Formats: sequence, C-alpha cells, structure tokens
Amino acid sequence: MKKRVITLLLCLVLAVLSILRGFAASAEGITPATTADFDVPCAAAILIDEDSGTVLYEKNADDRRPIASITKVMTLLLTFEALEAGKIHLDDFVPVSEHAYHMGGSQIWLEPGEQMTLDDMLKAICISSANDAAVAVAEYVGGSETAFAQQMNTRAAELGMTSTHFSNACGLDEEGHLSSARDVALMSREILLHHAEVRNYCSIWMDTLRGGATQLVNTNKLLKSYSGITGLKTGTTGKAGVCISASAERDGLRLIAVVLGSASGKERFQAASALLDYGFAHYESAAAELPADAPQTLSVTHGTAETVTLTYTAPNRCLMPKGEGTALEAAIDLPEKLEAPVTAGQTVGTVTIRNNGAEVQAYPITAAQDVDALSFGYCFRKLAQSLVALD
Repeated sequence: MKKRVITLLLCLVLAVLSILRGFAASAEGITPATTADFDVPCAAAILIDEDSGTVLYEKNADDRRPIASITKVMTLLLTFEALEAGKIHLDDFVPVSEHAYHMGGSQIWLEPGEQMTLDDMLKAICISSANDAAVAVAEYVGGSETAFAQQMNTRAAELGMTSTHFSNACGLDEEGHLSSARDVALMSREILLHHAEVRNYCSIWMDTLRGGATQLVNTNKLLKSYSGITGLKTGTTGKAGVCISASAERDGLRLIAVVLGSASGKERFQAASALLDYGFAHYESAAAELPADAPQTLSVTHGTAETVTLTYTAPNRCLMPKGEGTALEAAIDLPEKLEAPVTAGQTVGTVTIRNNGAEVQAYPITAAQDVDALSFGYCFRKLAQSLVALD
C-alpha cells in the first residue's frame, strides 16, 4: 500500500512537472528593441516570446486604444475555459437572439431563433471574425452580453491587463472599450499557452457552414504569406484602425506580434511580418533539459516518511540570443538528505541554467508534500498498530 501511494504521488508530480517545464525561460539582459532601432507602420506594437513572455520589441505598448475584433481573443478565452470546465460542449446548439442578430460589421448573417453548434460558431469567430456569432456565444456562456463583458473584465484583471476595459464581446467601437498592445499580448499568450486548440480554428484558411451555403475565408492573410504563422486574430474599425495579433513558430521559437492602429491591411501585415522577422532573426529557443538522472525523491531523516517527492520548476527550453544557446546546461544542487519537518512547497535545492559556465537563470526545487517530524505520539500509534497487526 505504501509503495502504491508513493508511486501515485510520484506520477502526479511528474505530470505537473511536465507542464511546468514546458514553459521557456528568458535569458537575463534581453533589452526590447524600440523605434530607435526600427519602426513599423502602426500606432502601437509589441513583440513577445510566447513561452516566457519576454518583450522583444515595443512601440507605445501601453497606450490605451480601441482594439476592434482582437477583443474576440478574450471572448474565445472565456469560451475555451468554459469548455474545459465542462460547462458547455462543442456540439451544443447556440441560440441566436435579436441582439446578436443586430450586430453590424463582419457577420455570418445569423437569424433570430436560428441555432448553430458551438463548434461552427467558433469557426465563424476565428475564421471570419463574425460579430453576430461572437455575441451569440457570449450570451450562451455568460447569460447576456453585459454579464459576459463583466466576466471579460474580471479575467483581464486576473491576467494583469491594467490598461483594458471591455464593453462588448465583439470589438465594435463603443465608449470606454479600450486596451493596449501589451494587454493584447497578455491575453493572446494566455489562450495560446493554455488552449492550444484555438490554433486549429485560427489556422483554417477556408471552410463552410450551413451545409456549404455559407463560405468562410480567413481574415488573417499571413496564413498564406508568412512561414510558420499559427494565428491569431485580426480587427478593423473606424476608431481602432487596422489591427492584428499574430502568432508564429519556427524551430521551437514561438512569437506573438501585436499591431494596433495601422492605416491599411497591407501596412498591418507588413508591420506584423517585420516584427516576427526581427524575433526569428535575433532569438532562438534553446534546449535546457535536466539531466536524465535528476533525482525525483530525497531522503528524510527523523520524519514520518523516509522520502519526499521533488518538484522541479525549471523549464526545458530557454529564450536566447541567436547562436548563443548551444552551450546551455542545467546543474542540480541538492543536499544528501533533509531533516524533518518538511513543508510542501519548501525550497530544498536549486536548478541553475548556465551558458558556457555563466549563470542564465536559477530555479527552486521544492518539496511536493509535507513530512512531519517524528513525535512520541506518532511512534506510540505506529507501535500500537504493529501490535494489533500481529494479533
């Protein structure tokens, strides 16, 4: 029994470990490029490494601006979170209200009372940026668009989007409906990291709905012109200008470029391409694997358990300047044993990532569970249990 419990705990920790180690670290000393280095044709922009969140370029990144249909990234995020929680399902039929029907701009001409599966609604949102579909889904998830907008603002606050206020679910111009390039990057990163299925929708170039009667064509033309593009969302309104949050991946390096307030679709795509080009030309995602023999447990003396399971927080990849990631190594520093008591989450060691001997980052190794110190009462109970077992 004891062996089975330890095995189950170890499997759980290893599962968490695989998730934690999937996120990349960033090399210390990376300074974002600015307009002093190069400019892009837009009012505001930012380029970040998707895995670590490191900023690689910024231009007026904290200016509060309308963001048009990039708003739908948050609508999609809340929808995918509701799917993950089992509150809704892809084969659910989403009803269409009079309110959703009256949305202007990009749409798939939903009719009041019409029903469409959530899966098809998501296609309409991601491919054609349909405002009517976005509002219908918002009403389905939140009960009303107003209630859903409140959920959007709550989630934005949780993500640290300090320049953002949402007034609607689709991004049509409305008083006070504002965000920033940095905040757009934050929510784009969140959905890409934790709901990668959004890439499956955003990377579709063409599709149809209603048995082929309604054709969808992706508004993100980078899907046809930029190598490695994986998404994410375009947007255009009179106040916002022409915008995009574009994600791309090459050789394990995943980038997000946000462009707000371009004068035209051509300039929007030029700006996003220039930002992504800069990132891929100057940075790489380098492997920083733990040694194969990295200990998974550590001995404990004078405790109620003989060992404690270890949790490693170090990533398995690291953002590095291009050409400097070949010599990365991860070194483990752990004591031979621990003295009880041990507390879950207690730092018990360190993983240091080095590049040619120089430290890049250090990460704690922590205890996965509590181990109490031996006490007279504990020893007496164990003795009594052993005597009962002998009977």
